[in-house]
Amino acid sequence: MPVLGSLGYGTFAEARLLSPFLLSLAVAAVLIQVAVFSTTIYLHRCATHKALVVHPAVEWLFKFALWLTTGQCTKEWVAVHRKHHAFTDEHGDPHSPKLEGFWRVQLGNVFYYMREIKKTDVVARYARDIKDGWWDRHVFNRGGLGLVVGTTALVLVVGPLIGVWWALAAAGIHAVMYVFVLSSSINGLCHHVGYRNFDNTATNIRALALITGGEGLHNNHHGYPRSPKFSFRASEIDPAWPLIKTLILLKLAKPYKTIEETATIQSVA
Repeated sequence: MPVLGSLGYGTFAEARLLSPFLLSLAVAAVLIQVAVFSTTIYLHRCATHKALVVHPAVEWLFKFALWLTTGQCTKEWVAVHRKHHAFTDEHGDPHSPKLEGFWRVQLGNVFYYMREIKKTDVVARYARDIKDGWWDRHVFNRGGLGLVVGTTALVLVVGPLIGVWWALAAAGIHAVMYVFVLSSSINGLCHHVGYRNFDNTATNIRALALITGGEGLHNNHHGYPRSPKFSFRASEIDPAWPLIKTLILLKLAKPYKTIEETATIQSVA
């Protein structure tokens, strides 16, 4: 009986520990995907490339989600990415693994981003069309405040369910995965390994696309930057595209031409 009792207690204790751990991972996964979808749909496709125009209310929701989960400033993100397209893997590219080295960009992409913002006039040159409204000036451009509010809200909402420390662990996992793994992989891995459908230096990685809202189809994107849809082959999946199509059906978004539509027009011409 003592042996059985100890085994039972140990199993129960392990189950109690495992449950908050799994819940913490689940919360982190949700946070990551909220940040990923907000980044790819709003920051990338809408604000940067004008591949999509969304309703002001939808735009506000995306900005609010980004403020809470990433603290990113729209103007800064847009400017750095536009410069990346202007000088892709050439002198002037803010974060090219071909120039800086793969591991430096893969592990330190955020530092190249910050360096570009602080040491150049990239925002004034590449994001002059991005206008700041009241919410941008007073709320959304204060990224640090957003992260504090987001983390505090997470602890208050999720903390009572899984514990404060597990809630903070979820926030930490989200930050590491989003900043140092997923975002950096688009600028690192997707300019280093993978396959190409179009003639440019970026690459496609199908598996990465599945967890980055389609961003892993980077070669397709560089081939047709204004396409709101990143997938091209039948075997490629752009997870953000169904959500974009839903917004279009609800008349909350208006798309530019997709890769297929643009390619068809070009072939006819």
